[in-house]
Amino acid sequence: MSELFEKLPMNGVKNIIVIASGKGGVGKSTVAANLAVSFARNGYRTALMDADIYGPSIPRMFGIEDAKPEVANFGDKELFFPVEKYGVSIISTGFFIDRNQSLIWRGPLAAKALTQLFEDTQWGEIDYMFVDFPPGTGDIQLTTVQKLNLSGAIIVTTPQEIALTDARKAASMFTKEELKTPLLGVIENMSWFTPKRHQEEKYYIFGKGGGHKLAMEYNTWLFGQVPLVTEVGEAAEKGLTVFSQPERNVAEAFEKITELVISRTQELNKNISGQMK
Repeated sequence: MSELFEKLPMNGVKNIIVIASGKGGVGKSTVAANLAVSFARNGYRTALMDADIYGPSIPRMFGIEDAKPEVANFGDKELFFPVEKYGVSIISTGFFIDRNQSLIWRGPLAAKALTQLFEDTQWGEIDYMFVDFPPGTGDIQLTTVQKLNLSGAIIVTTPQEIALTDARKAASMFTKEELKTPLLGVIENMSWFTPKRHQEEKYYIFGKGGGHKLAMEYNTWLFGQVPLVTEVGEAAEKGLTVFSQPERNVAEAFEKITELVISRTQELNKNISGQMK
């Protein structure tokens, strides 16, 4: 990646993976939250940074909307300590503002606030940090790519063509020469719907094959397809994860995706290490 931008040190954090999408409504935050929990369940020290400054949803998905991170003063600087839930260390602007309050900030101010959260949070030793991006390709995304040494990016999309059009924009941002970031792979969300009483049936209500098509276009991995299950959304509203649900299809999908993301990240790290030698 280009060294035009001074990087934040992020001491102790081994891998930073951003979760991105070109448009809202594809379940990106749900994917980010459950992927982080899956990594923690597999024994990895895991962090989740909610980078959606204007519409943070991670606190609600974890049932910690009223949580307040511990703050310590060191000289004239405030240091933050993440809130932990399900084994995941979490920071979000949602912890610092009233849940009904809207942020009316210009892009540079929002980017500065995000940089402060990354830099002034005491993350400790972290194996994998996931960054839940807002939709689009604006100041938040550019600041993160410029300021952090990223292990890579994961694109979340739904199968239909209109979602792919926006997902391509997100993917293309990471492939630009001045911002070049490894595109780890694609996760297709809401791939099909299966009625609870007819588990053998699949209904492709948003189309079929979009995630595979996007992965092929960018010569990257399709990590997996996550089915559309009503209980997943209901669980998120209650601060629960897919791993607490009796229906195992979605949990199994995330477990398989976790294995592939680990494999892909380790492969890229090994290649980078070899090049440096």
